[in-house]
Amino acid sequence: MKKLLSIFINSVCAIAAITIVTSCDNASKNQNTGTNSITDSTGDIEKQTKIAYVNGDSLSEKYEHFIDARKKLEEKIKKAQEELQAKSQAFQREIAEYQEKAPTMSASDREDTEKRLARKQEELGQLDQKASASLAEDESTEYENVYNSIADFLKKHAAENDFSVVLTYSKGNPTVLYADKKLDITTEVLEGLNKEYKTKKDKEKK
Repeated sequence: MKKLLSIFINSVCAIAAITIVTSCDNASKNQNTGTNSITDSTGDIEKQTKIAYVNGDSLSEKYEHFIDARKKLEEKIKKAQEELQAKSQAFQREIAEYQEKAPTMSASDREDTEKRLARKQEELGQLDQKASASLAEDESTEYENVYNSIADFLKKHAAENDFSVVLTYSKGNPTVLYADKKLDITTEVLEGLNKEYKTKKDKEKK
């Protein structure tokens, strides 16, 4: 059971570590806000690099796709825990019943019962491992889908807004120690992501 309880511990902040770097073909256009001038080694050509960042904590809290993925995993974990708990309790009742009857059982009957109970105990352990592995696989798939949706959206958003680099910031993983608030595009990214996700969900319902 401890394995199942530990599956979801680090999931909530999984998206907070996302860092996406996108090169734009037209990044050389002149931009004033959030733009740094970079001169190449020849000193003859000046390129403009437009940088922005998103708050990873806000993505994990407010992106509907992430919220739905988290809820789905929580429901699967709860169901798996309940099933294992029910089987474990039934097994404990069998052990208690055997212990009660053991004094009046023959040696051969005790041996057969103990072997059967040992097999059941082993089966429970295998079931626990199988459930944990299945949940881990589901978790990986769900968050990979969330990550891909964010990455795909940011690639398009960066290209449309001439961003050369999009970074992420979160309290738990402060890859950006300081950034001007003018570079924060979290709100517009969240609005775009949730709009895109809602459109996708509506299509799937039809």
